Amino acid sequence: MRETKKLKNLSPCLFVLILSVFIINFSSSIAAAESTDIPTRGVVVVEASGLMDPVMFEMMTEILEETDPSETIALVFQVNVSGSVIENEKVIELGEAVISSPVPVSFWIGPSGARAKGPIAELAILSGDVGISPGSKIGKIGTNIFPLNTFEEQNILELSEKTFNYEEAVDNGIARSSPVLLEHLAGLEGFEVIADLETRETKPLTQTRFEEMDPIDQFFHSVASPAITYLLFLAGMGLLVFELYTAGVGIAGVIGALCLLLGFYGLAVLPSNPWGIALLIFSMLGFAIDVQTGVPRLWTAIATTSLITGSFILFDGISLSWLTLVFGILLTVICMSAGMPAMIRTRFATPTIGREWMIGELGIAIDEINPNGTIEVKGAIWKAQTNRATPIKAEDKIRVAAVDGFWLQVEPLEGAARDYRERKSKKD
Repeated sequence: MRETKKLKNLSPCLFVLILSVFIINFSSSIAAAESTDIPTRGVVVVEASGLMDPVMFEMMTEILEETDPSETIALVFQVNVSGSVIENEKVIELGEAVISSPVPVSFWIGPSGARAKGPIAELAILSGDVGISPGSKIGKIGTNIFPLNTFEEQNILELSEKTFNYEEAVDNGIARSSPVLLEHLAGLEGFEVIADLETRETKPLTQTRFEEMDPIDQFFHSVASPAITYLLFLAGMGLLVFELYTAGVGIAGVIGALCLLLGFYGLAVLPSNPWGIALLIFSMLGFAIDVQTGVPRLWTAIATTSLITGSFILFDGISLSWLTLVFGILLTVICMSAGMPAMIRTRFATPTIGREWMIGELGIAIDEINPNGTIEVKGAIWKAQTNRATPIKAEDKIRVAAVDGFWLQVEPLEGAARDYRERKSKKD
């Protein structure tokens, strides 16, 4: 009886305790749900590399206009830009967007080895917050585009004609030391980090979102780089020359046309020199003349000279790397003077069991054969080698003595060794 009575007295207390626990858990879940509904403000990092072209300009302008200050505490441009090919009006428009942005804008020149040259350096100084990594450089702005205050003007004048490395930029107050991106972000107002005392690692608490160009924009941005534009232009013209000597329209012609269109797009975006373009086109015409003959001659030398000159003056204010120039020039000359004639000759050669039928045929030496040269046999041009130590002069008559692959072994008609069958017939 007493135990039953005690249980009856405790039951209200247990009910109140269970109800309290339920209310506390329910309230905490509601609070957690409400807290998750509140958007967390983070940092947006945008990567910009290469030349500042119309594609990069559109990307930077769009991000500056669409960034929501209620969701973003700062906008950081990670730059590795070596120059600009857009008009000053667009640079001014971009600078005004940086200054009037409702979200603080910052520039980080990194990772190590990055460059910020030309208008991008001026935009970085306008933002008021620049970070630089060891091994990176900033400068060579040229003539300043924006009206500046005293501090900005001093920095611009220092960077107008020279480039500052990491130590110089930090010592002169142009940029703050930011070896890695996280260290640069940690210097932004409102960006929170936590340090692990055991591992001594710094981890970000503030959410970071990375933005980059979409695949199509990235493709055209890459095509508009000087090296790729130059190589696409040469490849397109070379493939079209090859297609010129083939029957019908094949895959080489289609690929060549696409390469040429992309090359012209790059030339339209970049500051190209019309004389350089004309010399490259003229060089392909010169190569095409000797491709038809099958042997490199005067036009090949003229075309090679035109190709080298046009390659060096193709762009105004932008220099191609030596690796790109050597690769483009050598590959073009080898393909046009050796590879393409052999390929075309093989493709259109008359299907025969062999060329032994040419042995004994008469022809004429087009140029001196010492020991190699060219001959004409029945209206066709062939590469030839003399089978004697004595050279054969141009315009001399020759006889085909043997066939060695694409080469014909020839001997002078006068004084040539007679076939034993001829000697036998005369004796009879």
